[in-house]
Amino acid sequence: MSARHRGASRLIIATSALGLAGAMATAHATGFQIREQSAKALANSLASAAAGAEDVSFMAYNPAALGNIDGTQIAGSLAYIDAEFDLEDGQASPYGAPLNGSSDGFPYDGSKGKSGETALVPSFAVKTQLNDSLDAGLAVYAPYGLSTDYDHDWIGRYQALETDLKVVDIQPTLNFRVTDRLSLAGGLRVQYADATLSNALDLGGVGAQQEVPGASPGNNDGFAEVTGDDWGVGYTLGALFQVTDRTRVGVSYRSKVDLTLKGDAEFSATDATSQAVLAGAQAGGQFTDTSGKADLTTPASLNLGIYHQATDRLALMFNAEWTEWSKFDELVVKFGDNTPNSVTEENWENTWALSTGASYALTGRWTLRGGIGMDESPVPNAQHRTPRVPDVDRRWLSAGATFSPTDRLSITGAWMHIFFDDGDVDLENESRGNLSGTYEGTANLFALSADYRF
Repeated sequence: MSARHRGASRLIIATSALGLAGAMATAHATGFQIREQSAKALANSLASAAAGAEDVSFMAYNPAALGNIDGTQIAGSLAYIDAEFDLEDGQASPYGAPLNGSSDGFPYDGSKGKSGETALVPSFAVKTQLNDSLDAGLAVYAPYGLSTDYDHDWIGRYQALETDLKVVDIQPTLNFRVTDRLSLAGGLRVQYADATLSNALDLGGVGAQQEVPGASPGNNDGFAEVTGDDWGVGYTLGALFQVTDRTRVGVSYRSKVDLTLKGDAEFSATDATSQAVLAGAQAGGQFTDTSGKADLTTPASLNLGIYHQATDRLALMFNAEWTEWSKFDELVVKFGDNTPNSVTEENWENTWALSTGASYALTGRWTLRGGIGMDESPVPNAQHRTPRVPDVDRRWLSAGATFSPTDRLSITGAWMHIFFDDGDVDLENESRGNLSGTYEGTANLFALSADYRF
């Protein structure tokens, strides 16, 4: 590979991750979803998402939830995500040379990579009843996002260091009460995405091939950081039907949103040898600070749910969510200079998430909640599982409680523990080097919400 092509490959690596805003740090949902918009729904393992409609925050899952809430209501929620992931038995070989890494801040044997962050995810919703037939609502929440951060000297540093994605939806909604039992709703999803990411560059490997004195693979690093953002628009539709006095069903659909994240790529080097390699590459038009863009599509999803009031105290619920991850079959990156487009095959697959839960009215003021669930990973195999998106199948267990000090105010606390499957990684890349190992993870989620009816 020529020096020019190697430089272009490094830029591709740095910029393409704009579209790879991956899943593990979101913890609860596979892909890069976030579903923590309601503490009540979280406590029931999202089993009440489509049909629960217990307060205005449920409009993030099903806009027709507004039809189950009379008058005016406001709700706010704050979720805390604590996730940690380790690459066990890791091996890497840039330019065919075995790479031994180390890491600061925790015991490290050279073959491990640790990532994971804590994050706060807020959400807000409000609605009012315009007349006997119409409700209007507004929700602001984060449907997608992540935050992962690896140490700069871990063995997979040429694959990924920092990845940070923030996505916010602003959702104005109208609901029409067709009958006393049927509500139909629709809304816009005005979506904003902002991404920051970085990875190391093996300038030692480039320099060794160019016969730069003192340069060797894995020992002379540079760094690339990319930022980008964009706005997009989609829609959401929903229906809520009260089948009997004790049973209702819900269905909702969220459209895909197409984004083009535009931003800047910046390059730097640390030691004198890597600085010399970088300067030589920049003189030839490579590794220069430049612009880039990458298309990102947040996927369409379909929610189906049943909510059944089994007794005056006990409610049972079930939810199934389908997500169209197969649209993420490739990533095309375009550059502001003459660098050819980069096309990366992803081959993600559509997924189902299933959950069931129950709520029990312990007293007139206290309601206990619980549930279990499972979620498939869209990543098809070890050859497509990367440090940015080391996604795996997972199962979860949740519990929580709602306290209603008055008939107008409710406060809910929720906890969820995530059980991750192990995920093998087996990557082969000429410019970034090979990387293999097995990811193991653990995560806990906590949420607190309050809703008030006027």
